[in-house]
Amino acid sequence: MIREDRFLISRKPFAVDLSSVTGELGPHGDRFSIDGKADAVWFRRQDGVTRACIGTIMLWRHHLREPVPLDTAQAILSADLDGRYGGDCHGRWDGDRYWGAQEPAAMEQHLAILRPMLDNYPSLPPGYDGWWTFQTPRQPKTSAT
Repeated sequence: MIREDRFLISRKPFAVDLSSVTGELGPHGDRFSIDGKADAVWFRRQDGVTRACIGTIMLWRHHLREPVPLDTAQAILSADLDGRYGGDCHGRWDGDRYWGAQEPAAMEQHLAILRPMLDNYPSLPPGYDGWWTFQTPRQPKTSAT
């Protein structure tokens, strides 16, 4: 993943709870694999409506040439991870409707994060680090000479 300084919704960024990041390294033939996960929040836009989402992102990659250091959350997140499946959304708020957990306690917990998150778009919610994206690094713009 790549940590970016500015928020661009088109880059599908995630804000991560660093205390929740896990990772296990294992052999994969003559290479390595990593499997882990992290709690995260993110914004997505559909049909012109911005939604705040909360859930889990899977952190994995097979066929790594070198082992990933597991000593810090940032080291795990900075690995060349596969994010093709995006986040596993557990709750979503669009300002009018909530979708997600049906248990009242879980709904209240989600909305306590998602409501202020959407109200303060695109700011990071307290307790989360961001913005992290699985997309390839942007190339710096060069000026024509």
